[in-house]
Order: sequence, then C-alpha cells, then structure tokens
Amino acid sequence: MKHRDFNVTRSAASCVLALGVLVANSAISGGESEEPHGAARAYKIIYNWDGAPHGYSQYPQTLEQFLEKTFAPLKNTQVEALFWCIGEHEAAWKSKTLPLVGSGEKRVYSGARSMAHHENIRAMLARGENPYQAMVKRGKELGIDVFLSIRMNDNHFSGMQLDEMANANHAGLTDIRKQHPEWCLGPKNAPPWFALSWNMAIPEVREHRFLYISEAIAQADWDGIELDWQRHAFHLPANDAWRLRYTLTDLQRAVRQHTDAIARRRGRPFPVSIRVATTLEACKRIGYDLKTWVNERLFDILVTGGGAGTDPGSDVEGFRKLLHGTGIRFYAGFDGGFWGEYRGLNGAKEWTEALFRGYSKAFWEREASGIYVFNWHANDKTRRALLRSIGAVKSLRGQDKVFAALHRNVRAPGLAWSGADLNDRLLGETPTNLYRSITRSGPTFSVDVYDDVANEASAGRVKKVQLCVELGQWAPGDDLQFSLDGQALGPPTVRTAVGDDPLDPGEVSDHTWFVWPLNPGQADRGSHSVRITLSKRDPRLKPPLSVERVEIHVDYR
Repeated sequence: MKHRDFNVTRSAASCVLALGVLVANSAISGGESEEPHGAARAYKIIYNWDGAPHGYSQYPQTLEQFLEKTFAPLKNTQVEALFWCIGEHEAAWKSKTLPLVGSGEKRVYSGARSMAHHENIRAMLARGENPYQAMVKRGKELGIDVFLSIRMNDNHFSGMQLDEMANANHAGLTDIRKQHPEWCLGPKNAPPWFALSWNMAIPEVREHRFLYISEAIAQADWDGIELDWQRHAFHLPANDAWRLRYTLTDLQRAVRQHTDAIARRRGRPFPVSIRVATTLEACKRIGYDLKTWVNERLFDILVTGGGAGTDPGSDVEGFRKLLHGTGIRFYAGFDGGFWGEYRGLNGAKEWTEALFRGYSKAFWEREASGIYVFNWHANDKTRRALLRSIGAVKSLRGQDKVFAALHRNVRAPGLAWSGADLNDRLLGETPTNLYRSITRSGPTFSVDVYDDVANEASAGRVKKVQLCVELGQWAPGDDLQFSLDGQALGPPTVRTAVGDDPLDPGEVSDHTWFVWPLNPGQADRGSHSVRITLSKRDPRLKPPLSVERVEIHVDYR
C-alpha cells in the first residue's frame, strides 16, 4: 500500500511547494474540528532494529531469510513493537529523487558485511520485492506492530571534515551533502566528529529530510513512525540551539500533518513516536521544544535515549509531569550497552544484564509506559532472557539486579565519537575524584533500590546482597572512611579483577573494588546514601584517588 501526498521532484523549490500543498490539505480535513492524532497502543517492549538483518545473510539474501533474521530475536518475547530503521541518507527503495543505497561508495564497499547489506537490498528491489510491507505483514502474524524509524541526523562519517567531502566515497555520503557543505554544522557548531551533521536551521535541509521521510512512509502500510532525533543529536549551532528551536518544530509539525493526512485517508491512526534526550535540560540544550510539541500534540509516544550508549538517568518524573493528561505514552530507553569501560568483578555480560534489570525495575516502578531497546543486535539465542523479563514487573521478580549510582563517562576530545555524550547522564555522580576536605566530609552517592529485598529475603529467595565500590588508583596507604545511610561501615573485602583471575599472576590493579556484605534490611526498597571520606592520600601516587562506581548487588536463589 502506497501513500503519495505530493508529487516528488528533484528540486527544492518543488519540495517547498509540496509542503505548502500538504499543510493546506491538512487544514481542510473534511470538516473535522480536530486532527485525528494517532492514539498509540501500550507496548511492553519496543525493539529498534537498525536495518542490520539485511547484512546477516550472504548475497543474495532471500526475502524469507531477511524476515527470519529480523523477527528471530522477537518471537515469544515481551516485544510488542518493532521500530525499523529504513536507512539514513540513501534510499533503501526505488526512488526517483534520492540515490539508492550503495551509491555513496559507488558500489565498491569497505567490507564484506557492508557489501552484503547494500547489495541484498538492491537485489530485493530488482526482484520486485517489498521487504517493508513483508515486515508489516509478518508483524501482524506475530502480534507485533511495525513502525518506520527515521534517524533525523545520523552521522556515521568517521569524523570526516567538510574539506574532505568533495572527493570522498563513503557510505551514506550523498552528492547533495558534497555540493552543499554550507548546509552542514561544521566543527565550530558541533563537536568535530559530527561536523558533517545537517544544520536543520537551513530550510533546504528540512525540505530534503521531509522528502526522505515522506518517501519512506510510502513504502509500506506502517503501524506508525518514529522520528529518532537522538541519532545523532546535533541539529543546530550549539550556541543558538534553543533560539532556533522553532526550526526543529517546523519539521516535526510537517511530519505530523503528513501522518494525520494518511490517518484520515486509511481510516485508522498513524501514531508518531519521538526519541529525545533523557532530561528536559538536555532537550532544551539540543533544541527540542517539547512543551510546544506537547501543546500541539505533534507526537503520541515519547522515548528517552542517550546520544552515546545507555543513559539510565532519565527524568521519568519530569517527563510524566510534562505529559500528564495528554494520553501520550512515555518509554525509557536502553542502548546496546553502557558508555565507558567495565572493569568489574563479575563477567561483563552478567553485570550488564543485572544492571538492565535493575534499571528496568526502576522505570516500571516510576510509571514508565514500557521499555525501549536500541541497538540490541540479537538472534534467537542472544538477549533472550532480558527480552522475556524486562517488559513487566512480575517477570523481573527474583532476577539478579544491580542498582547503581548514575555513572557518567565523557570521551576525551580527539577520540572516535568524541562529543556524542555531551548531553548524556548530566547528573552522573561517578566517577569523581576524592580529595581531603576541611570538615572531614566526602562526597555522597545515591543508590535507589526498587526491590523489596527484606521481604524477598524473608521468603528465602535472596542469595546475597553486597555493596560494591570501585576505586581508581587506590593504594593501601590511603586512609578512607565509608558509611551507608549514616552508619559507618567496617573493613571491606578488597578485590581486583586480576586478583580474582586464576590465570593472571598479578594482584595489583589500577582499579580496586571494596566489597561489603549487607543484610537485606540495609538494602531494602528506597534511596540509600553512601558517603566516602578521604583522610590521607598516599603521597607516592601522582594521579588522584577516584570513585569509579557505587553499586548495590542483589543476587537471588
């Protein structure tokens, strides 16, 4: 089923004209007093697929192979909606106005996986197949709604700069961007790694993105659309983002009018979802005028997500207050992992899953509408336990969890993806350097526990509870005092990952864990404060002593 609301042409002028016609048509909606905004279903888990299954089979991939790879992780789980990223800059469909996938590399690819991905799409289109309508149909069979997902300003250009574009062949690097470097933000208006990001204040850029979105919508009878503003969240000159916020609203409004027209024509809602930053402050910094978007009902689902890795610091209460009484649903989002290196005592997989479960329980208890997962590349064997448990409070009961103080890692300038995290985890408490204080009072870290640990322990379901604090550059000559909820803690067990490894001959590490066993009452539901005070620092160490992580681990039988 195709939806064509305007004539697609190559010229920006025609696109502007089409926008005007679209807005006019939306305004004269057959005598209706209000726009038929897209009431959204409640989903336990929303799963965002970034299009990777196209490259999961050798060329030529069959349509059935594609569908199997796409839905394998989702079958018999708590996933109830699939948000499908159809692409970023080039068309993954037959377009008269946009270059076909693979064009930016002139079909000479940087790797076998990239070749398989792009050539499999081209082969399907050449065979006359429509993988997107096939996904919608398969989703209906499985009870999974399928949304189109659009990355509004994706920047996977490996840190390329404006003066390098003209002669470059790179995935997604289209001629229109090469011909108009002045339409990009450049290194003065965004972190250098994201210099090629579109400047959404430029009218022609918004028209070009609207053209892409409208063509993508026409490829299938989607159950809705997601505008992913967070991939990547550099849309306006940094120092003027809030003042120029009306330009982002312009594009958001245009898409809403377009989807309303589709909803009227097909006789059922066309919900719009947005993915934005995790705090209202970060949204303002980026240029998302959410108050206006809510007042004009420009979306039906709000998802929060980090610009780099999982940002669990979502201001759930602030967003719920903003959305109160609107019927707009709120989803807290996870990325594929956590930003920054993990140097824990448990295996990275076990720790990551326990942390996801801890944050999922917190989001449910704080009245999120559901959980959203992004970049969770998987098959029918991986991530299965999480996708069967994090979608409901009941299924999280009795599952190992980590409850942690919010961790913020900011990548150093000059490194790959540097700057992606600028608006993430703004209120992160760790890592922080420890210095001696005049009043002998160090920093306090908050750890919120959302399990009824004491009751679960009384029922015999709790195996152990521990407070775990990671210190950077600790030495036995340091004099430290620790307290939990105002009560002094006794001597900890001092452990390192290398010391726990029977194959590693060392015992000393730059990262040391202090571990205390807790009775269940000490870690019961509620907010817990951990204070760490430094009285004496070993003078032989040059780097400061730092608190890297503060966590409460609850392990069940």
